[in-house]
Amino acid sequence: MSLSDNPIPLRLKPSRHFPFLARHPWVHAHALAETGDSLDCGQVVDLLDFEGNWVARGVINPNSRLRIRLYVFDANLAIDEALWKSRIDDAIARRRLVGPIDRDAAERVVFSESDLLSGLIVDRYADCLGVQFTAGALTRWQQPILEHLRTAFSARAIMVRMDDKTAKYEGLEAQEQWFEGVAIDEPVLYRQNELQWAVDLRGGQKTGGYLDQRLNHQASAVYMRGRNVLDVCCYNGGFGLAALREGAASVVGIDSSAPALDQARQTLVRNGLDGESFGEISFRLGDCFDELKKLGEQAETFDAVILDPPRFAGSRHQLDTALRAYRRLNAMAVDLLSPGGVLVTCSCSGRVSRSEFLNMLLDVGRRRRRDLIVLENRGPAPDHPIAISCPESDYLKCVIAQVQ
Repeated sequence: MSLSDNPIPLRLKPSRHFPFLARHPWVHAHALAETGDSLDCGQVVDLLDFEGNWVARGVINPNSRLRIRLYVFDANLAIDEALWKSRIDDAIARRRLVGPIDRDAAERVVFSESDLLSGLIVDRYADCLGVQFTAGALTRWQQPILEHLRTAFSARAIMVRMDDKTAKYEGLEAQEQWFEGVAIDEPVLYRQNELQWAVDLRGGQKTGGYLDQRLNHQASAVYMRGRNVLDVCCYNGGFGLAALREGAASVVGIDSSAPALDQARQTLVRNGLDGESFGEISFRLGDCFDELKKLGEQAETFDAVILDPPRFAGSRHQLDTALRAYRRLNAMAVDLLSPGGVLVTCSCSGRVSRSEFLNMLLDVGRRRRRDLIVLENRGPAPDHPIAISCPESDYLKCVIAQVQ
């Protein structure tokens, strides 16, 4: 079957239509009475309830368990190049609600479901773009989407990626390529929190870096003044270097990635934070749990501990395991904190709700007989908006607490 602009109707199982009436964009294969296995990846489909009533319009990938991505909830709207361009323009305008573009800085331009573009993530680093496709069906329109992004930002270069894990789930080949062969060999420099950073668009994680925490880096740094800080899962030093610049007495960064620690050291030198006017800083390569255990056995103490671990829950089946991991990690951190110390603890697991994360901290305090007083209960930067219809987009938690 060739791709057609005429949507193919697919029917849901009985009583499976309610999430989509609330505009949730994901239709899993098990919800469908007609699975569309014979359709081509990228085919436009109309989603019907079991009685045959029109519900929404989307794009199918018969190779994926997340079978249909929904983009339109008005039967009069077509899914075509014009729709993608309009949604991208809306996403760009949404970022400008908080101020004009800073061409030397970085921002998330498109955040998938939150910008009604499920399966597309776009980050801007100064005059370059990192684009990640997480929906195989959307690659049908890859060329016009990338052309529009290049025009909208006068982009010098665009790195396009689909990682191995996503490609496996989507039944496609992974990709990592420069759009139309326009490549850059050197790292891209950009400004964030009054520091100059570098991102490797080809070799970095996701689109090259993590932008969602940048306001949390800045907010938590204020609490670090004069303190001895332990920065666990420090990656390229976002929290620790901001703390050092703000006046932390010392910083110890721990991460399991040697390249990430190399980036942190380079950023330290690039910004002159290794000078005598700043506190001491060191980095340790190792697993976060192993290193925290060693510090505890050595009876080390700190005035502040920052925890920014990777995602522990990739699916709902991993929720209990993730909560146990968060509980263990935070308990070990609390054991290292002096009375009155500051704990900055984060979770990027969308499957772990904010209430579950706070209840985990409550349990840590109970088990360790310590009082945790929340000073700030934060989320991501505003260029990572939350779609009410897709609770999974409310993924990042950053709690700043005092531990008595």
